Amino acid sequence: MNKVLSAACLASFQFALLVDTASADADLTELGLEELLSVKITSVSKKIQSLNDAAAAVFVISNEDIKRSGATNIPDALRLAPGIDVGRIDANKWAVSSRGFNGRFSNKLLVLIDGRNIYTPAFSGVYWEMQDVMMEDVERIEVIRGPGAALWGANAVNGVINIITKHSADTQGGLFAAGGGSEERGFGSFRYGGKLNETTSGRAYVKGFERDALSRPAGQAAGDAWSKMQGGFRLDSDLSSADSATLQGDVYHSDLNQQIGLASLTAPYREAIADQAQATGGNLVSRLQHQISDTSTYALQLYFDTYDRREAFIEEQRHTGDVDFQHRFAFNDWNDIVWGAGYRYTYSEVTQIKASVFNFNPIARGESYFSTFLQDQLTLVDEQLWLTLGSKLEHNDYTGIEVQPTARLLWGPDPNHRLWAAVSRGVRIPSRVDAHMELIGQVVPPLTSPNSTPLPLAISVTGSNAFQAEEVLAYETGYRYTPSNNFSLDVSLFYNDYQNLRSYHPGATDPSNVPFFIKQPLIIDNTGNGKTYGVETAAVWKMLDWWRWDLSYSVLKTELSSNQYYKEAVSPQHKTSLRALLNITPDITLDAWLRYVDNASAFTLSGPAYIKAYTTLDLRLAWKLNQAVELSLVGQNLADSQHLEYIQETFTQATEVQRGVYGKIVWTF
Repeated sequence: MNKVLSAACLASFQFALLVDTASADADLTELGLEELLSVKITSVSKKIQSLNDAAAAVFVISNEDIKRSGATNIPDALRLAPGIDVGRIDANKWAVSSRGFNGRFSNKLLVLIDGRNIYTPAFSGVYWEMQDVMMEDVERIEVIRGPGAALWGANAVNGVINIITKHSADTQGGLFAAGGGSEERGFGSFRYGGKLNETTSGRAYVKGFERDALSRPAGQAAGDAWSKMQGGFRLDSDLSSADSATLQGDVYHSDLNQQIGLASLTAPYREAIADQAQATGGNLVSRLQHQISDTSTYALQLYFDTYDRREAFIEEQRHTGDVDFQHRFAFNDWNDIVWGAGYRYTYSEVTQIKASVFNFNPIARGESYFSTFLQDQLTLVDEQLWLTLGSKLEHNDYTGIEVQPTARLLWGPDPNHRLWAAVSRGVRIPSRVDAHMELIGQVVPPLTSPNSTPLPLAISVTGSNAFQAEEVLAYETGYRYTPSNNFSLDVSLFYNDYQNLRSYHPGATDPSNVPFFIKQPLIIDNTGNGKTYGVETAAVWKMLDWWRWDLSYSVLKTELSSNQYYKEAVSPQHKTSLRALLNITPDITLDAWLRYVDNASAFTLSGPAYIKAYTTLDLRLAWKLNQAVELSLVGQNLADSQHLEYIQETFTQATEVQRGVYGKIVWTF
């Protein structure tokens, strides 16, 4: 694949030197802050509004932000947002969360791509390595910290991330991107868009990459190199002056090398496996929008998603169908109402390859989710004071009906000041892991503390049908200040009170396996609780017409109850990000990105694991040969040779992120 990409890159470079026809996206340093704050978003209220008028802690990552950061995947791009904790576990796995509780299987953050929910009910989280888009086609990523459950439903406990791709009318013509380097061994993507008729546009794309393995703490390769191929399409049509429709879909296949450790019932009671996992899947999404009047619109969305994930210890096939309807209308001059309803059905079947240590009961299960929501934005004082009240009612097969209300107040005494406050309730509903899993995570050898018996002691994490929804009651306030077109400040404060958090308690010892081993179950329950609170800030300073600074700082305090059997992960207390964006000449740009991440901890079955603080530096130098061709050189994690970012709760052995350099060419035609 590397040779093919290199040849294609060289050929396109030679040809593109003669071409000068494409236009670039607006440069970040050329935009005034008033324009940045007026960017339109949809994820906070399920309607179009400016970022400055959102009564929530929201941050928008633009296409230009992604390009100039040098990020080659969605998790790395999310590091741009304050309050988002991103840790790379190995070459093909990430831990991503908002306002704490990070982990490979973090379950309090809802993620969508173009409104399509991409969490898996297997563990209420996201397989980030299975979710991808063509980065050049991302219009923006809307990042909401804090509960979004009143609109988006269960699992939007600590935040919502909506990855929004460009309308196909905005991606006409061709785009070819390719490159490679030390860690990004080789990558390439091709997209072409065109008009099918006067009212319909479309595009299709294909992309692929090979990524090098990360490193063990001692320096040897971690054996987790991986590759992926993905393709897809999007069609957008204006059916009439009042109707529009979208149809889009993707298919992918990944080869995921990983080094894992599984408990074994025979000496040495731990088995190391070099696994060649595979993940294959696809999705299809259709949306219909109709404008009834200037103040009334409705939208209907349907999607189907499927994946087949095969690992050394388990294989899961999952199929999900979803239908969602929403209607927005102005009841009068001071009531703007959004309501909707939805239904989702998901079916999974598990093949238990290592049933002696890992299994689900039942093996196959279908689950249904019904929901409805209503939200009303009331204008209390024209152009100055708004109150938003709303709630979502959702029924799931585990805990029945869940109610998730919110109240939000926004005060704007003048266009330069916005002060908001909110109180919300959110829930994280049970997953198959919570209710149906049994995992022997550790085997204590005979006559070894705490096992005083002559038989191996198998510590078994066991799900429970009695597991209830985790709950949060969140209090938030924030302030946005834009004194000039060259400076802005956004500050958010929050206090979260959690109840019914997941924990474990020991069950009765199971003697049925004697004389081979003794099983000690740890049963999943809801006895945990705790509090988190903190501050998140983001500032932008356009120092010169050609030089901009972006600074964000987050502090998170975590106070969680725990017992000797389970301790929640504790996310970094302090995180800082500083970016400098320079347009050295009209054709040459330089970007520097410095990040500091504080100490953290992760939960593993053998006890808490601690991650030391680290500092990292990324640099990007880009040169536009002409309007059609851009060359860039990116250095990542330059501050040290390698560092640890996260340790997975189970299976995957600890790996460290290495310093890397890659070059890239982008040709538009």
